[in-house]
Amino acid sequence: MQIDETDRALVAALSENARLPVADLARRLGIARTTVQARIDRLQDRGLITGFTVRRGPGLRPALRATALLCLEPRAAAAVLSRLKSLSAVEAVHTTSGRFDMIATISADTTEELDRTLDTIGEVQGVVSSESLIHLSTKIDRLA
Repeated sequence: MQIDETDRALVAALSENARLPVADLARRLGIARTTVQARIDRLQDRGLITGFTVRRGPGLRPALRATALLCLEPRAAAAVLSRLKSLSAVEAVHTTSGRFDMIATISADTTEELDRTLDTIGEVQGVVSSESLIHLSTKIDRLA
């Protein structure tokens, strides 16, 4: 089941606050209220939105997840973070203490997308080195 960027933005907004009025969602997304309601109905009919806490259906969960451990050049954190924010596959970025400066959580629907994203992260100016960990199975996921 294909979904577009507007659907993804809609689900992201509902994930932040499932109680947002349709009018507010329409303003955020820059589309008509009737379009927002139709998209919500379609996502529900397809089983992609299964509740309004919001619980994401299988079609919205990425097939693959990974963690990229990053070592950065001194004072490069802001520029690296800015570039990582622009990558749609990057779900979260954390600064850390210890051997690595940042950790990025990545999701992708295909191995090709995951590979491209990891390559792109490794090529970001300011990233000295990176190590990636592919998630094989999930034992606890309180965000699902």
